[in-house]
Amino acid sequence: MTNAADQGQPGGEAPRPPKILVLGGTTEASALVRRLARRPDLDITLSLAGRTAAPRAEPVPTRIGGFGGVDGLTAWIAAHGVAAVIDATHPFAARISANAATACRAGAVPLLAIRRPCWVRQPGDAWTEVESVAACVPALGDIPKRVFLTIGRQELPAFAAAPQHSYVVRTIEPVADALPVPTVTALRARGPFSLDDEMRLMREARIDVLVTKNSGGTATYPKIEAARRLRLPVVIVQPPVLPDVPSATDAEGAVEWLEERFSRSAPRPARAVDEREISGSGSA
Repeated sequence: MTNAADQGQPGGEAPRPPKILVLGGTTEASALVRRLARRPDLDITLSLAGRTAAPRAEPVPTRIGGFGGVDGLTAWIAAHGVAAVIDATHPFAARISANAATACRAGAVPLLAIRRPCWVRQPGDAWTEVESVAACVPALGDIPKRVFLTIGRQELPAFAAAPQHSYVVRTIEPVADALPVPTVTALRARGPFSLDDEMRLMREARIDVLVTKNSGGTATYPKIEAARRLRLPVVIVQPPVLPDVPSATDAEGAVEWLEERFSRSAPRPARAVDEREISGSGSA
């Protein structure tokens, strides 16, 4: 199968491999680029938002920082001759997902999103589902509690409105002054986490309630199971509405989607890929 990158090579030179932009920052993005790094038939660039000071090193060229909104991303895709984009960002990174959908539609560039299935309430789960991080604060109530926050550093300031609680905060980046309340225990760690470790942490910290986001996936699910086993309530933020674009559930599905478009061998049906036309994605 030929593609746009095969055309117009002067002097009989070998065709350049198609450039693929992977918008990353997740375990799925890492799994994808590690598989694609072994593929000489694809030219991979990984883009990270830059919110983590020391991201994991990946075996492909990596750019760090924003694009400057929809216009900046559209211009970057055009200037670098991007043949396809994989949106493997966090399920709560709604803005970049919307920007990617708009930019790819403007440039007629194929886009695939890797979308983890959300966690589903199981028997024994005591969930209070809320629509935003801000809505977690009143859901905690007025009575002082020991609260385990696993929502990311950027979301912590909302909980300054409830200083009566004692907070155990787990983040990748230092908490610093992001949560100005009397009692904060800061833990720096990067998943995946085991069930035994999560149960031990919650017991030793005497946690009363877990606050988290329904980000899906397996890397951080053990905290949900730990809360269930310990009969702890969970305040859980539901994911935002994301653009309606073709999607896969994992890195394997994304690889198959790319092979269907760019492999010179006969394409195979893409497993776990929902092939829909890109439709309206909302504001950027």
